[in-house]
Amino acid sequence: MRRRATRTFIAALAAMLALAANACGTKSPSAGDDKVIKIGAWYPLTGALASFGIPERAGADAYFKSVNARGGINGRTIDWVVKDNANDPQQTVQIARRLVDQDGVVAIVATNGTSQTQATFPFVLEQKKVPVLNTLGGDASWYEPARDGLFGLQTLYEDQAAALGDWVTRDGAKKVLVVHSDPAAFVNVAKVIGPAARKTDPSVRVKRLSVKYQTTDYSPVISKVKAAKPDAVVLILTAAETASHLKEARLQGVTAPVYGYAPVAAQATLTLGGRATEGLKALQLVKSPNDDDPAIKEFRTAMQKYERGQPADFITLWGWEAAKAFVEIAKTIDGPVTSESLTRAYRTARHVDTGVGPVLNYGAGRHLGTRDLQKVVVRNGRWESQGDFFTPPTRD
Repeated sequence: MRRRATRTFIAALAAMLALAANACGTKSPSAGDDKVIKIGAWYPLTGALASFGIPERAGADAYFKSVNARGGINGRTIDWVVKDNANDPQQTVQIARRLVDQDGVVAIVATNGTSQTQATFPFVLEQKKVPVLNTLGGDASWYEPARDGLFGLQTLYEDQAAALGDWVTRDGAKKVLVVHSDPAAFVNVAKVIGPAARKTDPSVRVKRLSVKYQTTDYSPVISKVKAAKPDAVVLILTAAETASHLKEARLQGVTAPVYGYAPVAAQATLTLGGRATEGLKALQLVKSPNDDDPAIKEFRTAMQKYERGQPADFITLWGWEAAKAFVEIAKTIDGPVTSESLTRAYRTARHVDTGVGPVLNYGAGRHLGTRDLQKVVVRNGRWESQGDFFTPPTRD
Protein backbone atom coordinates (compact mmCIF):
# COMPACT_ATOMS: atom_id res chain seq x y z
CA MET A 1 0.00 0.00 0.00
CA ARG A 2 2.86 2.36 0.85
CA ARG A 3 4.49 1.76 -2.57
CA ARG A 4 1.17 2.35 -4.31
CA ALA A 5 0.65 5.57 -2.36
CA THR A 6 4.17 6.69 -3.22
CA ARG A 7 3.62 6.01 -6.92
CA THR A 8 0.32 7.89 -6.76
CA PHE A 9 2.02 10.84 -5.09
CA ILE A 10 4.80 10.92 -7.70
CA ALA A 11 2.29 10.80 -10.54
CA ALA A 12 0.27 13.62 -9.00
CA LEU A 13 3.43 15.68 -8.48
CA ALA A 14 4.45 15.13 -12.12
CA ALA A 15 1.04 16.27 -13.29
CA MET A 16 1.26 19.40 -11.11
CA LEU A 17 4.71 20.22 -12.51
CA ALA A 18 3.42 19.76 -16.06
CA LEU A 19 0.52 22.11 -15.37
CA ALA A 20 2.88 24.64 -13.87
CA ALA A 21 5.14 24.46 -16.91
CA ASN A 22 2.20 24.99 -19.24
CA ALA A 23 1.03 27.92 -17.16
CA CYS A 24 4.42 29.56 -17.72
CA GLY A 25 3.99 29.30 -21.51
CA THR A 26 4.44 26.78 -24.29
CA LYS A 27 7.90 25.36 -24.73
CA SER A 28 9.74 27.19 -27.52
CA PRO A 29 9.93 25.24 -30.78
CA SER A 30 13.69 25.84 -30.71
CA ALA A 31 14.09 24.20 -27.30
CA GLY A 32 14.94 20.56 -26.69
CA ASP A 33 17.68 18.03 -27.35
CA ASP A 34 20.20 19.47 -29.82
CA LYS A 35 20.88 15.93 -31.05
CA VAL A 36 17.29 15.51 -32.28
CA ILE A 37 15.41 17.52 -34.91
CA LYS A 38 11.72 17.11 -34.15
CA ILE A 39 9.39 17.88 -37.04
CA GLY A 40 5.75 17.03 -37.68
CA ALA A 41 3.19 16.31 -40.40
CA TRP A 42 -0.42 15.30 -40.98
CA TYR A 43 -1.80 12.94 -43.59
CA PRO A 44 -5.15 11.36 -44.47
CA LEU A 45 -4.22 7.89 -43.21
CA THR A 46 -7.89 6.88 -42.97
CA GLY A 47 -10.88 7.75 -45.12
CA ALA A 48 -11.37 8.26 -48.84
CA LEU A 49 -7.94 9.82 -49.47
CA ALA A 50 -5.90 7.34 -47.46
CA SER A 51 -4.76 5.86 -50.78
CA PHE A 52 -2.77 9.08 -51.23
CA GLY A 53 -1.82 9.79 -47.62
CA ILE A 54 -0.44 6.37 -46.69
CA PRO A 55 2.01 6.00 -49.59
CA GLU A 56 3.11 9.63 -49.50
CA ARG A 57 3.89 9.30 -45.80
CA ALA A 58 5.76 6.07 -46.54
CA GLY A 59 7.95 7.74 -49.15
CA ALA A 60 8.98 10.56 -46.82
CA ASP A 61 9.45 8.13 -43.93
CA ALA A 62 11.73 5.93 -46.05
CA TYR A 63 13.99 8.88 -46.77
CA PHE A 64 14.11 10.08 -43.17
CA LYS A 65 14.90 6.53 -42.03
CA SER A 66 17.71 6.26 -44.57
CA VAL A 67 19.17 9.58 -43.37
CA ASN A 68 19.03 8.49 -39.72
CA ALA A 69 20.75 5.22 -40.67
CA ARG A 70 23.61 7.32 -42.10
CA GLY A 71 23.92 9.41 -38.92
CA GLY A 72 21.18 12.00 -39.37
CA ILE A 73 21.57 15.66 -40.32
CA ASN A 74 25.02 16.78 -39.19
CA GLY A 75 24.84 14.20 -36.41
CA ARG A 76 21.26 15.05 -35.41
CA THR A 77 18.55 12.37 -35.60
CA ILE A 78 15.28 13.24 -37.32
CA ASP A 79 12.17 12.62 -35.21
CA TRP A 80 9.25 12.93 -37.64
CA VAL A 81 5.93 12.91 -35.80
CA VAL A 82 3.03 12.03 -38.13
CA LYS A 83 -0.67 12.17 -37.25
CA ASP A 84 -3.82 11.13 -39.11
CA ASN A 85 -6.12 14.04 -40.00
CA ALA A 86 -8.62 11.95 -42.04
CA ASN A 87 -8.50 14.79 -44.60
CA ASP A 88 -10.49 17.03 -42.23
CA PRO A 89 -9.52 20.72 -41.71
CA GLN A 90 -10.90 20.89 -38.15
CA GLN A 91 -8.98 17.79 -37.10
CA THR A 92 -5.88 19.23 -38.74
CA VAL A 93 -6.05 22.40 -36.64
CA GLN A 94 -6.21 20.30 -33.45
CA ILE A 95 -3.33 18.16 -34.68
CA ALA A 96 -1.28 21.28 -35.42
CA ARG A 97 -1.82 22.50 -31.86
CA ARG A 98 -0.64 19.17 -30.44
CA LEU A 99 2.39 19.00 -32.70
CA VAL A 100 3.52 22.53 -31.82
CA ASP A 101 2.44 22.90 -28.19
CA GLN A 102 2.87 19.34 -26.89
CA ASP A 103 5.38 17.67 -29.20
CA GLY A 104 7.49 20.80 -29.68
CA VAL A 105 8.15 20.39 -33.41
CA VAL A 106 10.32 23.06 -35.05
CA ALA A 107 8.58 22.72 -38.43
CA ILE A 108 5.76 21.03 -40.30
CA VAL A 109 7.49 19.09 -43.08
CA ALA A 110 6.35 17.10 -46.12
CA THR A 111 2.71 17.22 -45.09
CA ASN A 112 -0.42 16.83 -47.23
CA GLY A 113 -3.56 18.82 -48.09
CA THR A 114 -4.55 22.27 -49.32
CA SER A 115 -7.64 23.24 -47.31
CA GLN A 116 -6.44 21.18 -44.34
CA THR A 117 -3.02 22.83 -44.17
CA GLN A 118 -4.38 26.29 -44.88
CA ALA A 119 -6.71 26.00 -41.88
CA THR A 120 -3.63 25.83 -39.63
CA PHE A 121 -1.93 28.97 -40.94
CA PRO A 122 -3.33 31.43 -38.34
CA PHE A 123 -1.99 29.27 -35.50
CA VAL A 124 1.15 27.66 -36.97
CA LEU A 125 2.54 30.40 -39.22
CA GLU A 126 1.18 33.58 -37.71
CA GLN A 127 0.89 32.90 -33.97
CA LYS A 128 3.63 30.32 -33.34
CA LYS A 129 5.99 31.26 -36.21
CA VAL A 130 6.59 27.59 -37.01
CA PRO A 131 7.41 27.10 -40.71
CA VAL A 132 5.40 24.85 -43.04
CA LEU A 133 7.82 23.28 -45.52
CA ASN A 134 7.34 21.22 -48.68
CA THR A 135 3.64 20.47 -48.28
CA LEU A 136 1.78 18.70 -51.08
CA GLY A 137 -1.02 21.01 -52.11
CA GLY A 138 -1.56 24.72 -52.21
CA ASP A 139 -2.74 27.42 -54.55
CA ALA A 140 -1.43 30.67 -55.93
CA SER A 141 -2.62 32.70 -52.92
CA TRP A 142 -0.11 30.82 -50.74
CA TYR A 143 2.88 32.21 -52.60
CA GLU A 144 1.64 35.35 -54.34
CA PRO A 145 2.72 37.26 -52.31
CA ALA A 146 5.12 35.13 -50.28
CA ARG A 147 4.02 34.25 -46.72
CA ASP A 148 6.50 34.21 -43.84
CA GLY A 149 7.49 30.63 -43.00
CA LEU A 150 5.66 28.96 -45.92
CA PHE A 151 7.85 27.28 -48.55
CA GLY A 152 6.73 24.82 -51.22
CA LEU A 153 8.11 22.61 -53.97
CA GLN A 154 4.97 21.55 -55.87
CA THR A 155 4.22 23.27 -59.16
CA LEU A 156 0.75 24.75 -58.77
CA TYR A 157 -2.21 23.04 -60.43
CA GLU A 158 -2.93 26.25 -62.33
CA ASP A 159 0.56 26.12 -63.86
CA GLN A 160 0.01 22.47 -64.71
CA ALA A 161 -3.14 23.49 -66.57
CA ALA A 162 -1.21 26.16 -68.49
CA ALA A 163 1.33 23.51 -69.48
CA LEU A 164 -1.45 21.17 -70.67
CA GLY A 165 -3.07 23.87 -72.80
CA ASP A 166 0.25 24.61 -74.45
CA TRP A 167 1.13 20.91 -74.87
CA VAL A 168 -2.06 19.79 -76.65
CA THR A 169 -1.90 22.80 -78.96
CA ARG A 170 1.73 22.19 -79.89
CA ASP A 171 0.78 18.58 -80.62
CA GLY A 172 -1.57 19.91 -83.30
CA ALA A 173 -4.99 19.78 -81.64
CA LYS A 174 -7.47 22.36 -82.91
CA LYS A 175 -10.54 21.16 -81.00
CA VAL A 176 -9.91 20.34 -77.33
CA LEU A 177 -12.37 18.99 -74.78
CA VAL A 178 -11.56 19.35 -71.07
CA VAL A 179 -13.35 16.76 -68.91
CA HIS A 180 -13.28 17.70 -65.23
CA SER A 181 -14.93 16.86 -61.91
CA ASP A 182 -17.44 19.40 -60.63
CA PRO A 183 -15.90 20.60 -57.30
CA ALA A 184 -14.52 24.13 -57.47
CA ALA A 185 -10.90 22.97 -57.07
CA PHE A 186 -11.17 20.99 -60.33
CA VAL A 187 -13.19 23.65 -62.15
CA ASN A 188 -10.65 26.37 -61.36
CA VAL A 189 -7.84 24.29 -62.85
CA ALA A 190 -9.89 23.36 -65.94
CA LYS A 191 -10.65 27.03 -66.64
CA VAL A 192 -6.95 27.81 -67.19
CA ILE A 193 -6.53 25.35 -70.08
CA GLY A 194 -8.54 27.31 -72.67
CA PRO A 195 -6.70 30.65 -72.30
CA ALA A 196 -3.34 28.83 -72.24
CA ALA A 197 -4.15 26.90 -75.42
CA ARG A 198 -5.32 30.05 -77.24
CA LYS A 199 -2.19 31.87 -76.12
CA THR A 200 -0.19 29.32 -78.12
CA ASP A 201 -2.66 29.15 -81.02
CA PRO A 202 -5.54 31.68 -81.10
CA SER A 203 -7.52 29.44 -83.49
CA VAL A 204 -7.84 26.55 -81.00
CA ARG A 205 -11.34 25.87 -79.69
CA VAL A 206 -11.59 24.57 -76.11
CA LYS A 207 -14.79 23.37 -74.45
CA ARG A 208 -15.34 21.97 -70.95
CA LEU A 209 -17.46 19.02 -69.84
CA SER A 210 -18.28 18.86 -66.11
CA VAL A 211 -18.74 15.45 -64.45
CA LYS A 212 -20.16 14.77 -61.00
CA TYR A 213 -17.34 14.02 -58.56
CA GLN A 214 -16.59 10.30 -58.06
CA THR A 215 -18.80 9.21 -60.96
CA THR A 216 -18.26 5.53 -61.72
CA ASP A 217 -20.49 5.03 -64.77
CA TYR A 218 -18.80 6.95 -67.58
CA SER A 219 -20.92 5.63 -70.44
CA PRO A 220 -23.07 8.82 -70.72
CA VAL A 221 -19.95 10.97 -70.31
CA ILE A 222 -18.13 9.24 -73.14
CA SER A 223 -21.23 9.47 -75.32
CA LYS A 224 -20.96 13.25 -74.97
CA VAL A 225 -17.21 13.13 -75.66
CA LYS A 226 -17.84 11.06 -78.78
CA ALA A 227 -20.47 13.52 -80.01
CA ALA A 228 -18.06 16.45 -79.51
CA LYS A 229 -15.46 14.84 -81.85
CA PRO A 230 -12.42 16.45 -80.17
CA ASP A 231 -8.85 16.27 -81.51
CA ALA A 232 -7.64 15.85 -77.92
CA VAL A 233 -9.13 15.30 -74.46
CA VAL A 234 -7.68 16.78 -71.28
CA LEU A 235 -8.66 15.15 -67.98
CA ILE A 236 -8.79 17.05 -64.69
CA LEU A 237 -9.98 14.03 -62.72
CA THR A 238 -8.83 11.69 -59.97
CA ALA A 239 -6.97 8.50 -60.86
CA ALA A 240 -10.07 6.33 -60.39
CA GLU A 241 -12.20 8.64 -62.52
CA THR A 242 -9.50 8.71 -65.19
CA ALA A 243 -9.46 4.91 -65.34
CA SER A 244 -13.27 4.81 -65.71
CA HIS A 245 -13.10 7.41 -68.49
CA LEU A 246 -10.39 5.54 -70.42
CA LYS A 247 -12.05 2.13 -70.18
CA GLU A 248 -15.39 3.44 -71.39
CA ALA A 249 -13.74 5.45 -74.17
CA ARG A 250 -12.07 2.26 -75.38
CA LEU A 251 -15.40 0.44 -75.36
CA GLN A 252 -17.08 3.20 -77.37
CA GLY A 253 -14.22 3.55 -79.84
CA VAL A 254 -13.13 7.07 -78.88
CA THR A 255 -9.51 7.36 -80.04
CA ALA A 256 -8.62 11.02 -79.45
CA PRO A 257 -5.33 11.34 -77.52
CA VAL A 258 -5.77 11.93 -73.79
CA TYR A 259 -3.73 14.20 -71.50
CA GLY A 260 -3.87 14.70 -67.73
CA TYR A 261 -2.38 16.68 -64.86
CA ALA A 262 -0.26 15.23 -62.04
CA PRO A 263 -3.01 13.35 -60.09
CA VAL A 264 -3.81 11.45 -63.30
CA ALA A 265 -0.22 10.18 -63.56
CA ALA A 266 -0.53 7.60 -60.81
CA GLN A 267 -0.02 3.86 -60.48
CA ALA A 268 -3.69 3.58 -59.51
CA THR A 269 -4.65 4.81 -62.98
CA LEU A 270 -2.71 1.94 -64.55
CA THR A 271 -3.99 -0.65 -62.09
CA LEU A 272 -7.63 0.33 -62.54
CA GLY A 273 -7.50 1.23 -66.22
CA GLY A 274 -5.44 -1.68 -67.53
CA ARG A 275 -4.82 -1.74 -71.29
CA ALA A 276 -7.04 1.29 -71.81
CA THR A 277 -4.30 3.50 -70.32
CA GLU A 278 -1.75 2.75 -73.06
CA GLY A 279 -0.56 6.00 -74.68
CA LEU A 280 -2.00 8.23 -71.94
CA LYS A 281 0.06 11.43 -71.60
CA ALA A 282 0.33 13.39 -68.37
CA LEU A 283 2.36 15.83 -66.35
CA GLN A 284 4.22 14.97 -63.18
CA LEU A 285 6.03 16.77 -60.36
CA VAL A 286 8.85 14.21 -60.34
CA LYS A 287 10.59 11.80 -62.68
CA SER A 288 9.04 8.44 -63.37
CA PRO A 289 9.79 5.93 -60.59
CA ASN A 290 10.63 3.48 -63.39
CA ASP A 291 13.48 5.63 -64.73
CA ASP A 292 17.00 4.24 -64.82
CA ASP A 293 19.11 6.84 -63.05
CA PRO A 294 20.98 6.75 -59.70
CA ALA A 295 18.58 8.96 -57.72
CA ILE A 296 15.54 6.91 -58.73
CA LYS A 297 17.41 3.66 -58.05
CA GLU A 298 18.27 4.94 -54.55
CA PHE A 299 14.57 5.64 -53.99
CA ARG A 300 13.48 2.17 -55.12
CA THR A 301 16.12 0.48 -52.96
CA ALA A 302 15.14 2.46 -49.86
CA MET A 303 11.44 1.74 -50.37
CA GLN A 304 12.23 -1.97 -50.53
CA LYS A 305 14.32 -1.74 -47.36
CA TYR A 306 12.29 0.60 -45.15
CA GLU A 307 8.71 0.49 -46.52
CA ARG A 308 8.42 -2.95 -48.05
CA GLY A 309 4.63 -2.90 -48.02
CA GLN A 310 4.35 0.23 -50.18
CA PRO A 311 4.98 0.47 -53.93
CA ALA A 312 7.77 2.64 -55.30
CA ASP A 313 5.40 4.81 -57.34
CA PHE A 314 4.75 8.48 -58.02
CA ILE A 315 2.96 9.12 -54.72
CA THR A 316 5.69 7.61 -52.56
CA LEU A 317 8.22 9.53 -54.68
CA TRP A 318 6.39 12.79 -53.87
CA GLY A 319 6.95 12.13 -50.19
CA TRP A 320 10.56 11.10 -50.77
CA GLU A 321 11.31 14.31 -52.70
CA ALA A 322 9.74 16.53 -50.03
CA ALA A 323 11.76 14.85 -47.28
CA LYS A 324 14.99 14.96 -49.26
CA ALA A 325 14.62 18.65 -50.09
CA PHE A 326 14.14 19.41 -46.38
CA VAL A 327 17.27 17.47 -45.43
CA GLU A 328 19.37 19.09 -48.15
CA ILE A 329 18.43 22.55 -46.87
CA ALA A 330 18.57 21.72 -43.15
CA LYS A 331 22.09 20.36 -43.38
CA THR A 332 23.34 23.81 -44.50
CA ILE A 333 22.46 25.22 -41.07
CA ASP A 334 25.50 25.97 -38.93
CA GLY A 335 24.26 25.70 -35.36
CA PRO A 336 20.96 24.69 -33.76
CA VAL A 337 18.13 23.66 -36.07
CA THR A 338 15.21 25.82 -34.95
CA SER A 339 12.10 27.30 -36.52
CA GLU A 340 14.02 30.51 -37.08
CA SER A 341 17.15 28.92 -38.57
CA LEU A 342 15.09 26.73 -40.90
CA THR A 343 13.18 29.75 -42.19
CA ARG A 344 16.45 31.59 -42.84
CA ALA A 345 17.95 28.56 -44.57
CA TYR A 346 14.99 28.26 -46.93
CA ARG A 347 15.08 31.95 -47.79
CA THR A 348 18.64 31.58 -49.05
CA ALA A 349 18.43 28.05 -50.52
CA ARG A 350 19.63 27.88 -54.13
CA HIS A 351 20.16 25.02 -56.58
CA VAL A 352 18.70 22.36 -54.29
CA ASP A 353 18.84 19.17 -56.36
CA THR A 354 17.00 16.11 -55.04
CA GLY A 355 17.77 14.17 -58.20
CA VAL A 356 14.13 13.07 -58.53
CA GLY A 357 12.43 16.43 -59.02
CA PRO A 358 13.19 19.87 -60.47
CA VAL A 359 16.08 21.87 -59.06
CA LEU A 360 14.69 24.18 -56.37
CA ASN A 361 15.52 27.85 -55.92
CA TYR A 362 14.11 30.03 -53.14
CA GLY A 363 14.53 33.66 -52.20
CA ALA A 364 13.18 36.40 -49.96
CA GLY A 365 10.16 36.91 -52.23
CA ARG A 366 10.16 33.48 -53.86
CA HIS A 367 8.77 30.81 -51.54
CA LEU A 368 7.71 28.32 -54.23
CA GLY A 369 10.90 26.56 -55.27
CA THR A 370 9.90 25.64 -58.83
CA ARG A 371 7.31 25.90 -61.58
CA ASP A 372 8.87 23.06 -63.57
CA LEU A 373 7.16 19.84 -64.64
CA GLN A 374 7.95 16.47 -66.19
CA LYS A 375 6.08 14.95 -69.14
CA VAL A 376 5.29 11.23 -68.77
CA VAL A 377 3.54 8.71 -71.01
CA VAL A 378 2.24 5.16 -70.56
CA ARG A 379 4.21 2.66 -72.62
CA ASN A 380 3.79 -1.09 -72.24
CA GLY A 381 1.82 -0.58 -69.04
CA ARG A 382 4.42 1.65 -67.35
CA TRP A 383 4.88 5.37 -66.88
CA GLU A 384 7.98 6.63 -68.68
CA SER A 385 9.53 10.10 -68.59
CA GLN A 386 9.62 12.12 -71.80
CA GLY A 387 12.56 14.51 -72.02
CA ASP A 388 13.70 16.67 -69.12
CA PHE A 389 11.89 18.97 -66.72
CA PHE A 390 10.49 22.06 -68.43
CA THR A 391 8.99 25.37 -67.36
CA PRO A 392 5.34 25.90 -68.40
CA PRO A 393 4.25 29.17 -70.02
CA THR A 394 3.22 31.95 -67.69
CA ARG A 395 -0.45 32.36 -66.86
CA ASP A 396 -2.31 35.53 -67.82
